[in-house]
Amino acid sequence: MIHPHTELRFINETIGYGVVAKEFIPAGTITWVLDELDREFSPKEIQSMDQVYQNILDTYSYRNNKGKFVLCWDNARFVNHSFRSSCVSTAYDFEIAVRDIHPGEQLTDDYGYLNITEPFEADDEGTKRKIVYPDDLLRYAEVWDKQVAKNFKKIPKLDQPLKNMLSKNTWKKIMNVVEGKEAMLSIATCYYKGKK
Repeated sequence: MIHPHTELRFINETIGYGVVAKEFIPAGTITWVLDELDREFSPKEIQSMDQVYQNILDTYSYRNNKGKFVLCWDNARFVNHSFRSSCVSTAYDFEIAVRDIHPGEQLTDDYGYLNITEPFEADDEGTKRKIVYPDDLLRYAEVWDKQVAKNFKKIPKLDQPLKNMLSKNTWKKIMNVVEGKEAMLSIATCYYKGKK
């Protein structure tokens, strides 16, 4: 489930639609949570579907560390890629704002941590990276972990409209990390290694 203070807006002809903040969302805010309405599909299930459904899943799903494709039921599926993403995924099935997001700004992800199946060339944002690769999660996990760690301790201090979507166990893990009782899990644990 995407943060409630967001909406779908047309960005431009190249990008199409994107998820935009309606209100200020401070760094450390949980911006998305995997919830019970999000649906997982195995590669075998997808292969048995009509091409129109395969195309939808190819466009709007991400792959988890088990190799299943996850289709978000709400506007979360419209979050666009950026090499300077405003949100970063965590090993706990939620995403966090890694910088302040102002009204009118897009919530963005780096698709490098979504276990894409094929490389793609993204819009040039003036960064060294120009192409997103399937193994970016392994190459940049340390960078993304630092972004998350910098903001993780803010989680319990902020208003978290999505807190009720987290399991009690996940909230306990968050508090254990914040209180120094356990180490924060790396985003690298989200990497899909392929068939064993």
